[in-house]
Amino acid sequence: MPSPRIAVVPRGVDWVESAVESGGGTLVDPAQADALVWMAAWSDEGLNDALGAGPDIRWVQLPLAGVEGFAGTGRFGDGRTWTCAKGVYAEPVAEHALALALAGMRNVAGSARATSWARPTGRLLHGRDVCIVGGGGITEALLRLLAPFGTRNVVVRRSHEALPGADRTVTPEHLLDAIGMADLVVLALALTPETEGLIGAAQLGAMRPEAWLVNVARGRHIRTDDLVDALARTAIGGAALDVTDPEPLPDGHPLWSLPNCIITPHAANTPAMAVAPLSERIRQNVARFGRGEELIGLIDPVLGY
Repeated sequence: MPSPRIAVVPRGVDWVESAVESGGGTLVDPAQADALVWMAAWSDEGLNDALGAGPDIRWVQLPLAGVEGFAGTGRFGDGRTWTCAKGVYAEPVAEHALALALAGMRNVAGSARATSWARPTGRLLHGRDVCIVGGGGITEALLRLLAPFGTRNVVVRRSHEALPGADRTVTPEHLLDAIGMADLVVLALALTPETEGLIGAAQLGAMRPEAWLVNVARGRHIRTDDLVDALARTAIGGAALDVTDPEPLPDGHPLWSLPNCIITPHAANTPAMAVAPLSERIRQNVARFGRGEELIGLIDPVLGY
């Protein structure tokens, strides 16, 4: 069986090209390619040109787990197979979500900002109620990390399908009830037209006054003005955000100065952390493509992720 002809765009990323060759692929230009590994993580500029140059391209691998930036113009329904990095970054992102939750609930961030000795404050995560919105790899990894804390976990996802470590699984129409019973709410879901602005005034108003909101998904899941208002009124315990809307968050934005808000600069999975797992995903998928097997991380053209 001839080795699959794989184009990598843009070229020059040594570890990506090595992963393609380790998977049995031969590096070619798009015009000669059977498949395309697209490595411009935050832009689809030039993607249509690469696809247009390669009439035989049947599979496209994208570098991110979230693919909302690539979903326009019905691209995922163009007859090609599209895959993304879903699941690749689950462990580091889940670890960061737990770190943010603990930093907020135990007032680590507040103590770190202090300039004098203060009265001890903070709340236990152990034995608390947790609501995770999203049922993918990040949630699965986070549920494993939460196990030693003895938390009671509710997962909100598209189906009632159970997840190991979840005490209950509910569908989105029960979101308000689920977050209303939680001490910690974690957003770990894909961004689609249905989930944009999912958390606004009504949802924040349903949360317990001491509850923390952690977002390691996409900034546009939260209506930022509503969150600023809730935090300023201390209507919730606080928010810990690895992603924001807008992003990057501008200097001087109100979120920076709110004492009950923790912000990290989309650092749950750094570029350095991504190299090894994404390299392995590319290698595996090139090998599977060459053998005619089902690929990992398939994008559903209807769901858009």
